[in-house]
Amino acid sequence: MRHVRLRGQVIEFLVQYKVQVTGEWYPVVRYGTAHGFAHKDILHVRGVAHKEALPFTDYNLALIYAENDLRKNWEKYRGEFLKEVQAA
Repeated sequence: MRHVRLRGQVIEFLVQYKVQVTGEWYPVVRYGTAHGFAHKDILHVRGVAHKEALPFTDYNLALIYAENDLRKNWEKYRGEFLKEVQAA
């Protein structure tokens, strides 16, 4: 997790959930502002990423949303990714 604040406002952030499979770490879900807007990337085992814009222009709200989503749904994301690994 990384975030940059300026005068109390988040101006950029990156929050990522990774899964370890056979000794290798794989990013599964990533929230960030790298493309100039708040978004969520679902990363698949073969390297394809599905990008989804978040409905927030306020990065403070987007960061809170991202952290809450990962805390609440990490098991679901892990399970879906591991199913992809088994199918690959």
